[in-house]
Amino acid sequence: MKQLTRRQLLGASVALSASPLLALGGAAARAAALPNVDPAAPQARSLSYVQDSPQAERNCANCRLYTGAADSARGPCVIFPNQQVAAAGWCSAWVARA
Repeated sequence: MKQLTRRQLLGASVALSASPLLALGGAAARAAALPNVDPAAPQARSLSYVQDSPQAERNCANCRLYTGAADSARGPCVIFPNQQVAAAGWCSAWVARA
């Protein structure tokens, strides 16, 4: 069995510690590239999705299913994979954050 040098161990530990940061940066870039949900699409219509919530206290930004950044205008949602919803939007799947 080959033994690792201190330099190799140090390099591996730096690479491992940086990988979560790189993954976060990649997730943000992927989210920015996602298309917006079309309110006229069948799934959006079946869930009554609107881009401007009729109730200010119920919107995508404060829904448990919304995974976008708190200060962003749009972001991903579990209900609409590979698409972005408006943070000010709403659909019938809305669930209050705990």
